[in-house]
Amino acid sequence: MNEMKIFSGRANPELAGRISEYLGLPLGRISLGPFPDGELACKIEENVRGRNVFVVQPTCPPVNDNLMELLIMIDSFVRASAERVTAVIPYFGYARQDRKDEGRVPITAKLVANLISRAGADRVITMDLHAYQIQGFFDVPVDHLYAAPVLTNYFKKLSIAPDDLVIVSPDEGSIKRALGHKERLGGRLAIIDKRRSSAEKTKQANIIGGPVEGKVALMFDDMISTAGSICGAAEKLKENGCRQIMVAATHGVFCGPAMERLQNAPIDRVIVTDSVPLSTDKSLGKIEVESVSTLFGEAIKRIHRKESVSELF
Repeated sequence: MNEMKIFSGRANPELAGRISEYLGLPLGRISLGPFPDGELACKIEENVRGRNVFVVQPTCPPVNDNLMELLIMIDSFVRASAERVTAVIPYFGYARQDRKDEGRVPITAKLVANLISRAGADRVITMDLHAYQIQGFFDVPVDHLYAAPVLTNYFKKLSIAPDDLVIVSPDEGSIKRALGHKERLGGRLAIIDKRRSSAEKTKQANIIGGPVEGKVALMFDDMISTAGSICGAAEKLKENGCRQIMVAATHGVFCGPAMERLQNAPIDRVIVTDSVPLSTDKSLGKIEVESVSTLFGEAIKRIHRKESVSELF
């Protein structure tokens, strides 16, 4: 482990600290800050020559600032002669722009993957990508982790009887995720029929499967952004007689009207991970945070030792 170094950008130093604590290593020393004109300055404050370097930096809001900081840090480590640089990106921004769904639009997820590879990253570790095919956008190996074990353990501790439980997919894109949680937790499966009218507006039309009346609903998604889909699905579940509704997502982005919507929605609990830092102005009584630091720490250790990462799941 002496040949390994863990560094953190400014996007989520708390998670990086928990990862380094799990590994029993101190965070590496690095100076980051703006020049007077807003450009970013970076200096590595210790020797990394020949070392295996892991840089923890989610590209969460402010996405462009955090992404640029990640690229500059990677370039710094490459030029400082690190043997290998791994970009640890718990939340990968721009993941929703993963295809051309209409004319004259970019595939920004591929562009960002190219930038990270060209900056000099030898490997990427990320978690619960919005679209799994994004792994193929990178020209370097990608280790794709899943928060499912952390979220499943949280709900197992609640000891909800399987007969009282319904696992809900908020849209057709999350069916596979919901099925996985159903296998681990039991209960019935329900799917919300979501109709999208624009990038920001959706309408929840029907509930497929169930039944949901009198049940405890657990709804799983990869992220909560503006919370429109999640809150609309919760309203539909409540209309159909759910007695308790809990939502779990890997990435709590919580932008725009998300906090107000969650506050007013018939949702009893919202469980997210610390892949994205939850700022104090976005704290809400019904939100709980579970850490994925152990998963990332174990994955980093296994990669460093050339062991299997898939065995974690």
